[in-house]
Amino acid sequence: MVWLEKVTRNLMLFVGLLGIIVIYLGFFYLLFSGRDTSILPWYLLLSPWICVFYGLSRKRQLEVFEWLKKKIVRK
Repeated sequence: MVWLEKVTRNLMLFVGLLGIIVIYLGFFYLLFSGRDTSILPWYLLLSPWICVFYGLSRKRQLEVFEWLKKKIVRK
């Protein structure tokens, strides 16, 4: 069952990275060509990052949480 988890994580990481490339290139193309980007929902730009997050190992996910906590919490 460990191999299934590894394959799933690698697939999520691959799909997430590919999604980031495709979605952001399309978004920037629309943005710089002068077309309206307001029709795109905001979560479209965030969704590939969710795939990347779940493609990371558990240790890396915890490091991401710590990094976000440091960025969000004000001293």
